[in-house]
Amino acid sequence: MQPIEFADILSTELQLAHTGYLTHALCLQGTATLLFNGAAHPLQSGDCIIMQRSESAQIADASADFRTITVYVTPEFIQMALPLSNYGTRGHMMLFNDPVIHLNTRQQERCRENMEYVRTRCAEVEHRFYLDLTLNAVQGMIIDFFDFHAEIYDEKNDLSHSNAHLMNRFIEMLERGDYRTHRDIAYYADRLYVTPKYLSETCKSISGCGAAYWINRYTSVEISRLLRDRSLTLADIAFRFDFSSTAYLSRYIRQNLGVSASEIRGGDK
Repeated sequence: MQPIEFADILSTELQLAHTGYLTHALCLQGTATLLFNGAAHPLQSGDCIIMQRSESAQIADASADFRTITVYVTPEFIQMALPLSNYGTRGHMMLFNDPVIHLNTRQQERCRENMEYVRTRCAEVEHRFYLDLTLNAVQGMIIDFFDFHAEIYDEKNDLSHSNAHLMNRFIEMLERGDYRTHRDIAYYADRLYVTPKYLSETCKSISGCGAAYWINRYTSVEISRLLRDRSLTLADIAFRFDFSSTAYLSRYIRQNLGVSASEIRGGDK
């Protein structure tokens, strides 16, 4: 399973072939309908599509000239490439309901440039710092996605779901760094005066992912960032996150980022 793959079209068959990947696509021409999470979303030239679960999407009514540039990225690689900003959390929740962003001309050009740049850098497999190179390219693409989304939807950031307040308070706890020493759902549920089951079900109903996903997401992003700071030892990082040993930290990295700590630190792949 390659961490990044490309396609020049968006189709149901390709989505199924990329089960587990995150889809990033820019519609270049033509029209189609995206069926996602029980809703139909019309697509036309200039629309950007960002979907967390590729296999759950279907493409229907595609015109003969329908064409996209599509970048598939594994969640593990995205976790490593995520910038320090946690804007992606709110963006993820909104994209769960509507994965289509209507870009203006300037944003379309920037989006296409970013995707082509990722493709170009991914082809440089002999680069001595290939992992850092591709992480940097993907991170640049993500940062611009954040900017597009914030510019278009900033005034619509408040979720209308009746449990949105609970979700926002949970995210606020994560944003202040509670995940560094608390990675059990019960800790958050107790302070939010709900049961762990209710908190997880609320998170899932709003964002499509349970509470454990968000705890691990914040933890993984921060650990990935610290690993790239070579002035810190694994023991330093383990201490910051209250892991009982570096071996436990190494297992957590492998399970949640899909690569070893040495691969992230060395940039040798």
